[in-house]
Amino acid sequence: MTYLLADDLPADPAGVRFRRLLDAGGILRLPGTQNGLAALQAKAAGFSACYLSGAAMTASMGLPDLGVITVDEVGFFVRQVARASGLPVLVDGDTGYGEALNVMHMVRSFEDAGAAAVHIEDQLLPKKCGHLNDKKLADAHDMAAKVAAARRARCHLYLIARTDAAASEGMDGAVARAKLYLEAGADAIFPEALTTAEMFREFARRVPEAPLLANMTEFGRTPFFTADEFAAMGYRMVIWPVSSLRVAARAQSELYAAIARDGGTHAMVERMQTRAELYATIGYHDYEALDASIVQTVVPPGMPQRAV
Repeated sequence: MTYLLADDLPADPAGVRFRRLLDAGGILRLPGTQNGLAALQAKAAGFSACYLSGAAMTASMGLPDLGVITVDEVGFFVRQVARASGLPVLVDGDTGYGEALNVMHMVRSFEDAGAAAVHIEDQLLPKKCGHLNDKKLADAHDMAAKVAAARRARCHLYLIARTDAAASEGMDGAVARAKLYLEAGADAIFPEALTTAEMFREFARRVPEAPLLANMTEFGRTPFFTADEFAAMGYRMVIWPVSSLRVAARAQSELYAAIARDGGTHAMVERMQTRAELYATIGYHDYEALDASIVQTVVPPGMPQRAV
């Protein structure tokens, strides 16, 4: 019902629950959830885990996805998504926010905030969205050192190493990096910005030793594939990182335009979630009932007399 009740909280650490979902077979579907409300809506739709995108976090703050936010700022998003939904959350860890010690700090901070899994990437700062051009790659051994540091720092956090090498080093470079990162301790690999079904299949064929994550972002270099199609190509996880933010941002833009044009929201009411629907999503009445069952107002009978 609510994260305020210990009996309602998951008994196992988030990372353990994430691994269990992967071990169940099939492909784990991870929709992007940029805040607690989105996470609740994803859970209501039947998803068993979710994703927290760096691009969505930064965009919601009015910032570009260039690695400018901090571990503490990301921790704020992790806490609200994990607490609100109780779902295992995969978090975008960008480049790890620095070198090996910074990566270890990130891992501990994210686990403390409730994260189930994290991926870190082999770009240099300022990092870019994986589907943009002119990405600058870190030395593969430097990235492997970050992976090893993350492995050493984690308790249960599931570690995914992302490589952006396909665009500049080709398939051979991406595969070589993936194998190096697995040797360093990564649990899974995320090959970013592959552009054809053939590339996805080849990568999976050449890196059979670990679960693979696919990124189904819109307006990028990857064609549209369904979760089942990714599964058939050899992938165990798929993310839709910014989809919910894009839909919400478009709707908000249209709302503000309508208010400016019409002087009110009357033309948009049919597109709104009702108050009752919102309260049902966030469990408003459950919280009210919980509060009433615990806290009752006691009216004092009168001012106590002072002892003489």
